[in-house]
Amino acid sequence: MTSPLAIDGGSPVIPERLPSIRDASGRSLGAEELEQLREVITSGSLSFLYGRKTAEFEAAFAALYGVESAVSVSSGTAALHTALLYLNPEPGDEVILSPITDMGTAIPVLSQLAVPVFADVDPRTQSLDPASVEERITERTRAIIVTHIYGNPADMDAIMAIAARYGLFVIEDCAQALLATDRGRLCGTMGDIGCFSFQQSKHMTTGDGGMVIAREDGRFGRALRQCADKGWPRDKGGRDHLFLAPNYHMTELQAAVGLAQLRKLPGMVERRIRSAERLTAALAGVDVEPIAIRAETQGTFFFYGFRLAPERLRVPVTQVMKALTAEGIDGFVGYPGPIPLYKYPVIREHKTFGTSGWPFTLAAARNWNYADEICPVAEKACRETVCMWWTEGFGDDHPGEIAAAIAKVVAAYGQQG
Repeated sequence: MTSPLAIDGGSPVIPERLPSIRDASGRSLGAEELEQLREVITSGSLSFLYGRKTAEFEAAFAALYGVESAVSVSSGTAALHTALLYLNPEPGDEVILSPITDMGTAIPVLSQLAVPVFADVDPRTQSLDPASVEERITERTRAIIVTHIYGNPADMDAIMAIAARYGLFVIEDCAQALLATDRGRLCGTMGDIGCFSFQQSKHMTTGDGGMVIAREDGRFGRALRQCADKGWPRDKGGRDHLFLAPNYHMTELQAAVGLAQLRKLPGMVERRIRSAERLTAALAGVDVEPIAIRAETQGTFFFYGFRLAPERLRVPVTQVMKALTAEGIDGFVGYPGPIPLYKYPVIREHKTFGTSGWPFTLAAARNWNYADEICPVAEKACRETVCMWWTEGFGDDHPGEIAAAIAKVVAAYGQQG
């Protein structure tokens, strides 16, 4: 007989708080970052205009990914917006994306008055389903944004083949997939543009911040860097703003931390992978389904996710999550939440530009009813997936403790419990 659940007054399986992405317990920040910051403060130059850390950070990131262009920005959302500004779609053009991603993936699409079109996901990996992507393509489709969800590479070969057939631009959203690979190819280098985030929870952090990488520049008549810098061709001298673009500069302070973090990144990622693989092994025999990682790819575990089968539980998945939390696990149900992205008010109710409803109400836009279950696989995944925050701070004992907590709760709430 299992011991009482912590939610019912029993002792939690995990006696002490797990290392967290929220603070030093789960983040690799220390002397290296402080030394880089000291150099910036001593220089008195906190702006990229006069300092050198931002340029160094961009060069180091470009070298790591083997690309010519790397532009630092203020966030992962800014990175994706920079990519959309580079593409420069017409109002009412369509961009296909996943309903299982952060709102930061959709905001840049809406900001350019393009229409987000949601394709469904693969039930095992929860990455974009290439067949669903192709079904959603129309004469207005300009681009596909591929989110490498949970740190796992999506099926880029299939998506790039579709993009080639229809002449579409492919943006890789790598916010959760730093150093993830598909047969040795880094995520962010297989599409046209790769976008990254350095927000607090990511594999490396500068608090906030992001990067845009590409092997090209100027394909659509505008420089990638100008898309994050007010459309300003600074190399000409003077002020001559060529097109509408925001100011997404990264500061020298962020870049300084980024330089130190980038040098630690391979080790931090390796620790995430090692602890996640131990958890997967420890969960063998437990009635859960870890999120699948495609063959010949290496995920880097932004989250550790697993599916629960509601028909084999006596309680809702939300109650299982409450019990897991009581046992010491840091997680939540569903990503981006218990409902997919298109059911949030900003999209479902067209809460965009004043009362216009643009771009959804533009004459060129298709009339989607976002209250419908337009992506049934994603809707089911949001209701049944447990996402656990993952960090390089986990030690050798933590995967076993986490597995024991999951096993205890699932056994208690299973049909035979």
